[in-house]
Formats: sequence, C-alpha cells, structure tokens
Amino acid sequence: MKRKITILVFSLILTMTLCTVVAAEGHGHKQPMKKGILLVAFGSSMSEAQVSFKNIDKRVKNAFPGVPVRWAYTSHIIRHKLAKEGKQLDSTEMALAKMMDDGFTHVAVQSLHTIAGEEYHELVQNAYAFGQMSGGFERILVGYPLLGKEDDLVKVTETIIKNIPKDRKKEDAVVLMGHGTHHPGNAFYAAMMYHFQQKDPNIFVGTVEGAPTIDDIKGLLLKKKIKKAYLMPFMSVAGDHARNDMAGDEDDSWKSILTKAGIKCVPVLKGTAEYNDIVDIWVAHLKTVLVHF
Repeated sequence: MKRKITILVFSLILTMTLCTVVAAEGHGHKQPMKKGILLVAFGSSMSEAQVSFKNIDKRVKNAFPGVPVRWAYTSHIIRHKLAKEGKQLDSTEMALAKMMDDGFTHVAVQSLHTIAGEEYHELVQNAYAFGQMSGGFERILVGYPLLGKEDDLVKVTETIIKNIPKDRKKEDAVVLMGHGTHHPGNAFYAAMMYHFQQKDPNIFVGTVEGAPTIDDIKGLLLKKKIKKAYLMPFMSVAGDHARNDMAGDEDDSWKSILTKAGIKCVPVLKGTAEYNDIVDIWVAHLKTVLVHF
C-alpha cells in the first residue's frame, strides 16, 4: 500500500522564501499512528545557556501535550565535548534512527535555528532521506526556523524591542549579535536590521561570521556619534559567542572593539529563546506541520 511522505522544504533566494512540498511514495504495512517531535538545535556546552533550551522544551510540551519530544544537536564539536562530560546528545541522524526504531510513524522535526542557512538546508535534506527509507516514517515534516516568513521578522522585531533593558535611553544604541554565515541565508540579518531601524534607527544587527561585521557596525555608530551601546545576542542561547565574542574581555570581542572606539558597552546575556514570545514563533511553525498529521 502506498504511503505518502511529505516534507516542507524551505528555499531561500536572497531575502525571499518559498515553501515547497516534496512528496515521495513508499510501500509497506501500515502501522498505527505514533506521532513524535524532534527539536533540532545547533547546541551549546555552556550550562548557563541551558535555560533557553529548557524554556523551549517546556513551551513545546505545554503546546502539544501527549506528543513525545526528543532533542538533537547538529554540532559535532558540542556533542563530543558534552560526551566527555558524560552527557549524551544525539545528532539529527541518530535521533531520527532511534525514533524509527521506536516505531514512530509521523515525525515533526522543528528547526531551532534563527535563519534558513546551511544547517537548516542540511536538516531538510537529511529528514527527506529518512522519509525515503523502506519501512521508515509514513510522514516526516520540517518546520521553518525562527525567521521563516515576513511576519516572523515583524514579530521578532516587536519582541526584541519590548525586551531591551528599560534603562536604555533613546540616544543609546542596541547592537544585536547574530551568528552569520556565508550561505545566502545571511541576507536575513540585513533584513532584520531594516525592520529594526524602521522602528528605532539606533538598533543595529551584526554577525560573527557573516555581514554586517562588527567593523561595519562600529563605523555606523561612530558616524552617528553614539557614546553607549547595549550588546544583545541575536541567537537562541547566550552561549560561547555571546559570552566571549560579544561580551568577553579579549581584544577582539565586540565589547573591547567598541570600548576602544570610545563607546561604552552594556552586555545583556540573554538568548532569544529566553523570551516566550520568540519561542512561540518556533512553536507556531511546529503547529503548522503537525496539523498535517
């Protein structure tokens, strides 16, 4: 008997996104439906960052009671480091293999990435491969990352602005640190800065490994003669990048670079997944795929 396996594929062309349904046919004995959720994050080995993942886990379980929730980390380095500490985290492939072995028939894979970059597209490809396996899942779907649709950018803008420290003055800058990538998905960071600046011209978005760079942001701040900046992670967790690359004391940290330029820095070590309104965007994407089961 034929079984339909559907995956939502997110395709990025510069700043535009297209949602495509890719279907494949399989054969085999139909099992009773067993639904499951797999939450996939880059991961973090820092204990201080776990508050973000705990918040996501809690809100997902509250939104979908009775549906088993499992986790996977895409970073091999982080999984290896945690394993040395006696903490075992699965890769996406291992987590899906275990779910297949445990008899799950319908799996919703929710990306906890911020943008649809290289890791997100690899996640979609690997999930699709598992859907093609003989005797595998009847249906496997992948939910959008945080910034999946235009209204996501609007919601994220509103939520971040709402959570800027209350003592920040209008003339002070807010600099958000995104991870960045050489993938075309990096364009989302520039799109986010556009949205922020429509609401507040002193909010900027930079990246660690993409563009805009901290040097680009520094130039913009100096041009506007800004003397004080609040540094906030634009990542799900306030992990290594936030605590070292953004707020660390090394010469190449964002705090040090801006301080040397005469700009007083106030780091805010709180990941985006600590804000319930942000997590609810991921939850909404997850709901979108679960309704297809």
